[in-house]
Amino acid sequence: MTTEQIIIDKALELGFSACAIVPVGDVELYAEQNLREWLDKGYAANMNYMHNNLEKRLNPQMLVEQARSMIIVAINYYPEIKRNPSYPEISYYAYGKDYHDVIKEKLKHLWNFINKDISPITGRIFTDSAPVMERYWAEKAGLGFIGKSNNLIIPGKGSFFFLGEIICDLELCKSSSIKQSVKINCGKCSRCIDSCPTGAISLSNDKYLLDSHKCIAYQTIENKTDIDPALSNQIGKRIYGCDTCLKVCPFNKFAEPTKIEEFKPTEEFLTLDYKRLDELTESEFKFLFKGSPIKRAGFYGIKRNLSFARNNFN
Repeated sequence: MTTEQIIIDKALELGFSACAIVPVGDVELYAEQNLREWLDKGYAANMNYMHNNLEKRLNPQMLVEQARSMIIVAINYYPEIKRNPSYPEISYYAYGKDYHDVIKEKLKHLWNFINKDISPITGRIFTDSAPVMERYWAEKAGLGFIGKSNNLIIPGKGSFFFLGEIICDLELCKSSSIKQSVKINCGKCSRCIDSCPTGAISLSNDKYLLDSHKCIAYQTIENKTDIDPALSNQIGKRIYGCDTCLKVCPFNKFAEPTKIEEFKPTEEFLTLDYKRLDELTESEFKFLFKGSPIKRAGFYGIKRNLSFARNNFN
């Protein structure tokens, strides 16, 4: 068995849904051009950090000295039990514990295994926490493909996945989860584009770009100022994130409930209705959402979003 397969098997044993490996270097020109165009159009909205460390984003070897390989993992968060559809909507990814903590802990176990049982390594662990073009590298490794929705889609599994990486100095060969002889993509399907409440996805230079200004996930989570009034009606009942492009994607007919206990919702979370959220104090918010992704929106952000949701359905 190859070293690469041993690492992949260990990742799956640790609870990851998929794993792939790819040598690292400069990103290809088309990916750099797409990123620069996205930034130049202002599609990063107020996420100014996306403009920082561009050189590192375009070459992981500038982020991790002596980096040779990237081990990329995906982990399923699709919930088996969902909130009452009459309640304020919360993105599935926020049903459980903060994925940053969960994935990093599992990646530490994978790191320790490699370091002890394969070869001493140096490098770093990441999950949506540094200037790494995760979806690009996942696609390049053969883990899946980037769909029109801008999500990474894993054929036969869907797109309800978090990504994480180990970038290290261990020299590894490319692995692939997708047969290279088969070209899998969205084809003529445009459900994500047609279903997006705000028209956030647009075609530019044969690539589909996401305008964060129009994205409900951005507006309800990352935007710390007032929500654009022009989007208020389209927000609907959503108070944290938006799963529309994921829910309508045909590839997600393959989605299976996560087996990761940390991603499973509590009964208290499932029963958060308008009344309970209205009555929530700031101290209660901090206690209830400690260790949850929802803390990123903050108490006042959730209250702001809740007011829009109430206005839309009163």
